[in-house]
Amino acid sequence: MFGLLWWIVVGLIAGWLTGKVMKGSGYGALGDIVVGILGAIVGGFLFHLVGLRASGGLIYSVLVAFLGAVFLTWLFRLVTGRRA
Repeated sequence: MFGLLWWIVVGLIAGWLTGKVMKGSGYGALGDIVVGILGAIVGGFLFHLVGLRASGGLIYSVLVAFLGAVFLTWLFRLVTGRRA
């Protein structure tokens, strides 16, 4: 139960930050959580590819999820041509 709550909190923070940085209006609370969780998966994969496997607390988790979400949002906008 705690793990699911952790993913939701990290996803919400990372998704919200991504919405602010990527000059968008965000995707709403649920959308931000989904973007953040998907970003955590993508970010974890990308960090693993470059050899960064350290586990950390909230800040590290949010950083990985945020960077993954930014990459995912950039890729989505590149493919669809959408700005916001």
